[in-house]
Amino acid sequence: MSERSRPERGLMPQVAPSGLVLLSAVAVLMAGLAFVLTRGEDPAPRDIAAPARAEQTTGAEADATPAPTPSATPEPTREPKPDVDRSQVFVEVYNNTAISGLAGEVGTTVGAAGWQVVGTDNWYGTIPATTVYYPDRLKREARQLARDLGVDRIQPAVAPMKFDRLTLILTGEI
Repeated sequence: MSERSRPERGLMPQVAPSGLVLLSAVAVLMAGLAFVLTRGEDPAPRDIAAPARAEQTTGAEADATPAPTPSATPEPTREPKPDVDRSQVFVEVYNNTAISGLAGEVGTTVGAAGWQVVGTDNWYGTIPATTVYYPDRLKREARQLARDLGVDRIQPAVAPMKFDRLTLILTGEI
């Protein structure tokens, strides 16, 4: 086979699709135009004053007291949410540490705060931080329990947790 009849590989120029080239060119032109139109010095700050109001008064109106200026509308007051009835919420406390008896100690503290502690035990698994787990209907109560104990993390409950109570899993002393 002669050198002339053999096809040369790799010498064929690669051609980008014409639509892509056109789109790129338009984008570069638009960016350049935006740069030219927006560059320049910062405008001097302007003093914006309220327009003066010209009042025309006649003899009888001049003696009358001026109309009161409208006051700002009062902000609507929020009704405070009723406190959580801690005695109506079941709480289970689990120890996920090597500290013996931690769940029992914290369970006593939780009960003293008014919560209804229905069980304490050990938790086997990996929990990243002390957490209050809650079923959807007890999210507000979970926030309150977390505030009561100084716990920063609350999460939705997952199986095998019970979905009628809060589950507190300890990863350290509170």
